[in-house]
Amino acid sequence: RRLRELLDAHGVRPSKSLGQNFVVDPNTIRKVVSVAEVGPDDHVLEIGAGAGSLTLGLAAAAGRVTAVEFDRALHPVLADALRGVSNVEVVHADATKLDWPDVRADALVANLPYNIATPLVLDALAGAPALRTLTVMTQREAGERLAAAPGSKTYGHVSVVVAFYARAAVAASISRRVFYPEPNVDSVLVRLVRRTPPLDDAGARNLFRLTRAAFSQRRKTLRSSLAGVAPHAGRLPDALRAAGIAPAARPEELGIEEWLALESQLFA
Repeated sequence: RRLRELLDAHGVRPSKSLGQNFVVDPNTIRKVVSVAEVGPDDHVLEIGAGAGSLTLGLAAAAGRVTAVEFDRALHPVLADALRGVSNVEVVHADATKLDWPDVRADALVANLPYNIATPLVLDALAGAPALRTLTVMTQREAGERLAAAPGSKTYGHVSVVVAFYARAAVAASISRRVFYPEPNVDSVLVRLVRRTPPLDDAGARNLFRLTRAAFSQRRKTLRSSLAGVAPHAGRLPDALRAAGIAPAARPEELGIEEWLALESQLFA
């Protein structure tokens, strides 16, 4: 009710084109803050502050919050919701175009629209090494793909890229009923904890070239799907075996360690 009153007072309606579904359930907000494990020494970057409900929860736990909101119409709503809160800075920016290397926050927390969730998480992992953790709510399909394990239906190139940079897990299922307006899909809360990248930038490019090619033809064996991208196609069967991978294996069977072993064999 309070959120609706705030929006009405400022003549604002949630935008479908921007994927605005504001989390309004206090228990869900507490869950997100708890999973994010932010404390008074942490600087949190919130993407998509919306009407400020999650922002308030983060501000109560963290030392500092930088809340990014693209929709200027929501800035007066945020100013109203955050009146008296001194540790939040609201920034107008397009989150898909952030200068990630300049980000100095310790943690990212976000309620993300489906259409930007995957590229934004991948950009943050690759470009913002200062971020130790990422905690994101997004549509179930997108969230499960980020944290998928080998052998699952949702496991793919994106899952391997995430595993290269972080340990990821689905921390909770989120009902559509905790949002206003209510979306027509359920969501999940995904927690990602950064790890040291096991390869340098050149190695990462080689690795992702392999996984992109393999998963674009996921019904084919690796011996077939990687023939066009392996530096020495004739050595591919031997490289697969040396990495402990059967040439007839398919990409969804390989975890990050097998992919790393294959990259080492092919590009060493």
